[in-house]
Amino acid sequence: MGGHHTIDIRLQPAHAGWRLDRALAAAVPTMSRERLKALVRSGALSGGAIRDPASKVRGDEVFSLTVPEPEPAHNEAQDIPLRVTFEDEHLLVVDKPAGLVVHPAAGNRDGTLVNALLHHCGGSLSGIGGVARPGIVHRIDKDTSGLLVVAKTDVAHEGLARQFAAHSIDRRYLAIVNGVPRAKDGTIDAPLARSSADRKKIAIVADGRGKRAVTHWTRLSLLRNAALVECRLETGRTHQVRVHMASIGHPLLGDPVYGRAGKDHRKILNDLQFSRQALHAAELGFIHPVTKRKLSFSSPMPSDMQELFKALGV
Repeated sequence: MGGHHTIDIRLQPAHAGWRLDRALAAAVPTMSRERLKALVRSGALSGGAIRDPASKVRGDEVFSLTVPEPEPAHNEAQDIPLRVTFEDEHLLVVDKPAGLVVHPAAGNRDGTLVNALLHHCGGSLSGIGGVARPGIVHRIDKDTSGLLVVAKTDVAHEGLARQFAAHSIDRRYLAIVNGVPRAKDGTIDAPLARSSADRKKIAIVADGRGKRAVTHWTRLSLLRNAALVECRLETGRTHQVRVHMASIGHPLLGDPVYGRAGKDHRKILNDLQFSRQALHAAELGFIHPVTKRKLSFSSPMPSDMQELFKALGV
């Protein structure tokens, strides 16, 4: 009890003029801005020399952040079946089914991927994410299926987080969208932030207000007033694919938040009892943070999306 570890942080010139907590969150993507803010106020940054998270930075500072070891997780280990695509002593890649929440939060205190991982790994998960999110380096929405990588050790967690921050992780999603995009491919470069009108939604915002978000999409198959699209994520923001594709007039079929099905599609969705966004994290590639091997994984489209794809066939 009472242990801690230290993270060395070097800010970049691009951070000049930013609030301290925002710059730290950009430099340490494994930790939330709120947690970093609390740590700064507690004197954990450079021996307590700075305690105001709102202070502005020059962009050339070097800090040391003392992070207390996480408290024992209150999350219960639960024997929930997991489809493990890859595993070693440092990390594992999981193929998540639609409907499974990634980490505990209000309304979902158990029955999550974290609960399943605690059982599968016997408690051996990176603690950097904090008590509620052990091992979680990135996440996908509850009703999105597919691949995500989980860290067992802090070294793996930090190494993976650096790759996510550098946008060097290869993430490709399959999506079935409403309507047929005229172009064969395209890039959507539009910043995202919480909607000021509805805090449960994400919206495209003016430059400087949100986080940069970039999606490269390619039309794979033509369907009946729909299309199968591959989306390659350059960044990984909350609801990114869903909001970006909706912004160009092609929301994901089945999306209850950002899409609205027409009469024909609505009948097919109802007949198939397809009640989620048609989105699957199909490919994941990264450099192993410890062995430095290049790893690449793929997951076939799940059966519910395959049925939808067939039903929409021309």
